[in-house]
Amino acid sequence: MLRRRMLIMLGVVLLILLSLAGYKAFSIYQQVKLFSVPKPPISVAVATAREQPWQTRLPTVGTLKALQGVNLSLEVAGTVKELQFESGQKVTAGQPLLQLDSAVESALLETAQADLGLSQLDFGRGSQLVGSQAISRGEFDRLSAVLQKNKATVNQLKAALAKKRMLAPFSGTIGIRHVDVGDYLASGTVIATLQDLSSLYVDFFVPEQAVPKIALGQSVSVMVSAYPADQFTATISAINPKVEDTTRNVQVRATLANPDGKLLPGMFTNLQVLLPDPQPRVVVPESAITYSLYGNSLYVVSEKKADDGSPEKDDKGQPVLIAERRFVETGERRNGLVLINKGVSNGEQVVSGGQIKLDHGAHITTTPDKTLPAEQNGQPRAN
Repeated sequence: MLRRRMLIMLGVVLLILLSLAGYKAFSIYQQVKLFSVPKPPISVAVATAREQPWQTRLPTVGTLKALQGVNLSLEVAGTVKELQFESGQKVTAGQPLLQLDSAVESALLETAQADLGLSQLDFGRGSQLVGSQAISRGEFDRLSAVLQKNKATVNQLKAALAKKRMLAPFSGTIGIRHVDVGDYLASGTVIATLQDLSSLYVDFFVPEQAVPKIALGQSVSVMVSAYPADQFTATISAINPKVEDTTRNVQVRATLANPDGKLLPGMFTNLQVLLPDPQPRVVVPESAITYSLYGNSLYVVSEKKADDGSPEKDDKGQPVLIAERRFVETGERRNGLVLINKGVSNGEQVVSGGQIKLDHGAHITTTPDKTLPAEQNGQPRAN
């Protein structure tokens, strides 16, 4: 009886073990079957690497300066008697701007002119008398000296009187005035600023190794933060014949037309010096590049090869496409494009959207990148 029970228990245990082994084998079979099914291709957006004329640019920053600009100030002290301009007014060269009280100088000038008139009369009489020897030659020389002295005194007082009045040294726009009628001004006090805004200078620096690439007459693209949508064109008009000792940079000046007066002296500018002789270069959309510490890379659309080297086809007879990761040497970035110096050829398709889902050799299906212009869209491969 005991033996029979033991046999039954052993049979039950054996049955349980066989059931567990069968379930485990079935699970392994299902997993193998699941992993053996090919993964569906990953859909990505593509663009075409294309060759186009690329004008190399030298980026830098600079500052706008007026073609002519001064702080208006007087050489002499005095009280403001009359102001003949308003803040922000456009003035012409020679236009009166300010008059100081000049009553004392005017009175001294009248006295000196009276003395000059008398000395002229004395000199005229003396010139007649010296011929007849009615006066000595020495007395005539004294009369001549007195006449010259009085002329110099009159000229001196006229010059002092002229310093009491300010005239516009050139045509331009006058700034905010800092004085009023009745103010006493010490010599050198700034009245206002005067700027000629018809043209501007753009002063900037380039590294010494870039000096052979620049020349007089080259165009410079100028951008300012006040007008981010506008681009202004200047022309290099001067290159400093000296390298700065501290920075090893060379100062360059370009001239910029400003007929509407939009740009103002002192504005900070972003510049791009347009270097000559555009060369055909391969470019790709900036969205195709992945930047990392180990180097810049992108994914190129390639056809999967069979063991014999022939293109592998899917069940529809179309080439199987895969993503090939390549490290590339990039250059300048401009207008959403990146210059490729090495790693991609003209006409190759690159992945411009969906790279985060990819790995090297991943099976993909491509669609044109609708966010890019038509000439940059990658087209699906034909049969």
